[in-house]
Amino acid sequence: MDHTDLYINGAWVKTDTRFDVINPATEEVLASVASAELADADAALDAAEAAMAEWAARTPRQRSEVLRRAWELMTARLDHFAHLITLENGKAGTDAKGEATYAAEFFRWFAEEAVRADGMITHAPASGARIMVQHKPAGLAVLITPWNYPAAMGTRKIAPALAAGCGVIIKPASETPLTMLALMPLLEEAGVPPGLVNVLPSKRTGALVDHIMHDPRVRVVSFTGSTGVGRTLLKGAADQVLKPAMELGGNAPVVVFEDADMDTAIEGTMLAKMRNLGEACTAANRIYVHADIAEDFTARLTAAMSALKVGNGTDPSVDVGPLVNAATRDKVAEFVADAVAKGAKVECGGVVPEAKGYFYPPTVLSNVPEHADCVQDEIFGPVAAIQTFTDQEDVIHRANNTEYGLVAYVFSGDFKRGLQVCERLDYGMVGLNRGLVSDPAAPFGGTKQSGLGREGGHEGMLEFMETQYISASW
Repeated sequence: MDHTDLYINGAWVKTDTRFDVINPATEEVLASVASAELADADAALDAAEAAMAEWAARTPRQRSEVLRRAWELMTARLDHFAHLITLENGKAGTDAKGEATYAAEFFRWFAEEAVRADGMITHAPASGARIMVQHKPAGLAVLITPWNYPAAMGTRKIAPALAAGCGVIIKPASETPLTMLALMPLLEEAGVPPGLVNVLPSKRTGALVDHIMHDPRVRVVSFTGSTGVGRTLLKGAADQVLKPAMELGGNAPVVVFEDADMDTAIEGTMLAKMRNLGEACTAANRIYVHADIAEDFTARLTAAMSALKVGNGTDPSVDVGPLVNAATRDKVAEFVADAVAKGAKVECGGVVPEAKGYFYPPTVLSNVPEHADCVQDEIFGPVAAIQTFTDQEDVIHRANNTEYGLVAYVFSGDFKRGLQVCERLDYGMVGLNRGLVSDPAAPFGGTKQSGLGREGGHEGMLEFMETQYISASW
C-alpha cells in the first residue's frame, strides 16, 4: 500500500504504534497502519485551524472549483479506488465500483452547492428594520466514518464541510482506513490546501475522538455508525455544545402489498437487502409480504439469492464477497440460529462455509417470528427475514414498532395507496417501489434513534454552517 501513515498538514507522519488491516477474503494482513495518539490530534487541529482561516476567506466559486476538480480526478480513478475498497472491506467488484462512483459524486454535488448558501434580506414587520440572514462556516469539524463504506462515508462529510468553508479532522474506521488515506493525494492534486483535511487512523478511537471534541476550536461532530456509539458521542458533544450530525442505526422494513409488481418488488428487495452484502444501515431488515403473495415472493427471492456467486471480490464473476470480520460473520450466524430455533425455516443458505475468509452465504428465512432477534436488531449481513401480513393498519404498526427510523421500503401497484402508507411511516426516508434511496442530491438521515441532521442535499452543507442574523436600518 502506498499510504499507511497519518496525514497531517499535507504530510505523511509516521508513528511508533501501528495496527494491522486484514483482508476479509483471505484473513491475511493487508497493511500495517499508523495509529494516532493525542499529540497527533493536537497537530492536526493546529493545521486545520491555520488552513481554515485562508480557505473560509475564499469565494464560494473558488472552493467550488476545487471540489469539482476532486470529482473529475476521482472519476478518472474509480477502478483504483474500487479495488482498494474490495481489498480492505471485502465487497464484490461491482459493488465496490458503485461505491466509488457514489463517493465521487459528493464532490460534484457539493461543488454545485458551495455557491448556493443563500441568505435573505427582508423587512421586520413590526420595527421596520432590515433582517439580514447569512450562513457562515461553523468551525473545525471532526468526522468519524464507519467501515462499511470506506470511501463514500468520508466524501459525504468532507465535501460539504469544504463547501461550507470548514477544516476537518477525519477518523476512519480501523478496519478500513486505507481508502481514505489514498484519497489525500487526490485532494492535494485538486487544490485542497495543506492542513485543511487531516486523516488520523487510530486504535485508540474513544480517547482520540473525545480529546478532539473537547478542543474549543472544534464546533461540529459528524458521525456515521451505531446508535450506541452515537449516544456516547452526543454526551461528549454536550460538554462543548457541539453541533452534531449523527447518522445512526436502522431496522428497515420492506412492505410488499398484494398489488405490487412482483418483478419490481423482487428487484427492489434484492437491492435493499444485498447492497454491500447487507452491511448497511439502509439494508432491508424486516420483510413484510402480504399473505396472498408470500409463497410466490419467497420462492422468487430464494431463487435470486441462491443464484449469487460467493467468493473473493477481486474475481469479477463474484457477486457476494466476505463480511468485514469474524465478529460480524459470527453475529449473522447467531441471528440465523436464533430465528430457526424460534420457528423460522431456512429456504437457502444458513451455513457458514469452511473456506478461509469471513464468508456467509446469501440466506432466506421464511416464517420468521416477531420475537426473533434478527427482527429486533440490525442483521448487517446477507439474510432476508420474511414475515407475512394481511391487514394494512397492522403492517404499518409493525413497521413503525422500533426505536429506529432511518429508512423503509414500500412496494405497491397503487401509487396513491403507496404514498399514503409512506406518509404514515415514521422514517426519515422511504423508497416507494425502489430499493435504493441514497443520492448525493437528497437529504439522507433518520428519525428517532436513527440520528440527527441530514447528509447530502442542500441540508448537508448547512450542517457545517451557522446562521447569522444582522439587524440593520437604512
